Amino acid sequence: MGIFSKFKKGFQKGASLIHGAFDTLSGKGRVDEDSLLEIEEAFYGSDFGVETTEEILDSIREAHRTDRELRAEGVGEIARKVLRTTLEGAEGVDNLGNSVNKPEVLCLIGVNGSGKTTTCAKLGYQLKTAGRKVILGACDTFRAAATEQLKAWADRLELEVVSGHHGADSAAVAFDAYSAGESRGYDLVIIDTAGRLHVKEGLMDELAKMKRVLGKRNEQAPHHSWLVVDGSTGINGIEQARVFNEKFGITGLVVTKLDGSSKGGALVAIYRELKIPIFYVGLGESADDLQPFSIEQYLDSILPDVKMESVN
Repeated sequence: MGIFSKFKKGFQKGASLIHGAFDTLSGKGRVDEDSLLEIEEAFYGSDFGVETTEEILDSIREAHRTDRELRAEGVGEIARKVLRTTLEGAEGVDNLGNSVNKPEVLCLIGVNGSGKTTTCAKLGYQLKTAGRKVILGACDTFRAAATEQLKAWADRLELEVVSGHHGADSAAVAFDAYSAGESRGYDLVIIDTAGRLHVKEGLMDELAKMKRVLGKRNEQAPHHSWLVVDGSTGINGIEQARVFNEKFGITGLVVTKLDGSSKGGALVAIYRELKIPIFYVGLGESADDLQPFSIEQYLDSILPDVKMESVN
């Protein structure tokens, strides 16, 4: 399956409301208030957020005032133009492991169940395939099966892992992972942290401790801190991103589980709020279903496949 096909399939459920609204509009032939209401409800229902949805609808209404024959094709182009502008700068450029001072450290953080452990392994595999030397740190020592899960993935993908026993000090495991990466000449250490609710101060303090410990080995570490967000949580991801950014500092996003009941507009809402680049999206279960985020492929997947006409 090609990359675009993965995007299309991954966002299929999240795009169903929008596609349905455009189907209704196409059936009517031209824009009216009922079809605009359905489009508005579809964008709200897909978690694009108030600001983006209102901007799209205002732009459509403005175009409709000057062109009473405005059709689905023109509406689709307006929506695409607004979303493309909103997402400008959203594509994260992956320079992981290319620093002169090695190893670099990437921490994956987020709430329980967001997919950090599988993302850690899949990302390690992607980077290994690209020719970079990667070692994983199994620092989720609180969830009983987390280390075993990461090791199982690592064995399957032929990746190295540094781990500790269940309940071990996660910061100490991160320290050991960095030491192993440094002594063995690795380009990158990817740290899988324990899932934690962003409203739990004690757990957030443990992340801060890990950051301090890594900083003792390399004052720039962690060089990258990516928040892993479950795409099916919708706009709840905005509050997660805001708090984690305040407490730990986020340099990038990975949005996972977009092949399930995801509402794909959350991507736009989160980026609009925090302007944190999106590096990867999870579009399935296999290792190569973690794909670099592409604005154009995202827009092609979310919006219906209609012939675009100029509305300028």
